Amino acid sequence: MENDTHSAPRPLAFDPAARDLGVLVGFDGSQQSIQALHYGAMEAQRSGRRLTIVSAYSVPAPVATTIGAVPDKFEAQHSVVAAKALLDEARSYLQDYPGEVIYRTERGDPAGVLVDLSTVAELAVVGARGRGGFVGRLLGSVSSALPAHARCPTVVVARQYKITDAADPTRFEPVPDERPVIVGIDRSPHSRIAALQAAEQALNRGTVLHLLMALPTLEGWLDWYPGLDTPDQRIIDQRRLQLEESLAEEVAWLGRHYPSLTITAAVKPGDPVAQLSRSTHEAQLTVVGTRGRSGFTGVLLGSVSRGVLLRAAGPVMIVPELQDERLSDQPDLIR
Repeated sequence: MENDTHSAPRPLAFDPAARDLGVLVGFDGSQQSIQALHYGAMEAQRSGRRLTIVSAYSVPAPVATTIGAVPDKFEAQHSVVAAKALLDEARSYLQDYPGEVIYRTERGDPAGVLVDLSTVAELAVVGARGRGGFVGRLLGSVSSALPAHARCPTVVVARQYKITDAADPTRFEPVPDERPVIVGIDRSPHSRIAALQAAEQALNRGTVLHLLMALPTLEGWLDWYPGLDTPDQRIIDQRRLQLEESLAEEVAWLGRHYPSLTITAAVKPGDPVAQLSRSTHEAQLTVVGTRGRSGFTGVLLGSVSRGVLLRAAGPVMIVPELQDERLSDQPDLIR
């Protein structure tokens, strides 16, 4: 049997009761990891989950030209001490936090460590860039790799995320926010998994869930209908009506699973990346799947999810392909 190392992992069963780490936050002491720490603490408070803070360290291979050049302490000891010092910083920041917190140091590459731990976490949270980011780079290595490989939803906290300056336990209490949770929909099973996770977020936040479906512009029309040489406005309007009817079915399907949740929806003409990136300015959380209908086999992070992360002005949740029994009654896949 061929071993395709580039193929996506099989969908993982998502049982919150078996995910003991709760909200998992990667912390490296950078300003953006502090933002991620604050966001994760508020998220854990909102949902009543455990908060787990992880600092990863790696140990370079020892190189010494002479016996006298051998360091007096093993490199691993220095790395462990540094990782524990970072956790002390996180512990100091969370000194007034009222919930349960676990602090862990883990040996290994930070992205790899978080991917491994994501199998027993309900949510992973990281900053857009850490200490190792290059100047001018919009995404760091961890925030690029983790959403593509994580086995739980991942929130990447944008640089623009504001944290309160208050120095008491109330700073970790979620503040009322009327902005919606927005999720990108393309009628694929994968986007429906994202919609279910987005619905849970909207319910926990006491806000509206908004489903957004993009309709390609004329420039991208031939990607949808290669047999058409010159698509006219009449055909475009007809297709938009079809998509709006399809989206109404998506709303009805989600409503059956979340009857107390207010759900709105819209089909907007334009590029999906541009539409969803724009939504990050007006949503308290924007949710997308790792891949959609146009995803290539073996590509773990699709062009839309990557593009939204690069342009985001607010927190973005990337949802991997997960098993969910509620997909058994989903609307027809093709229309």
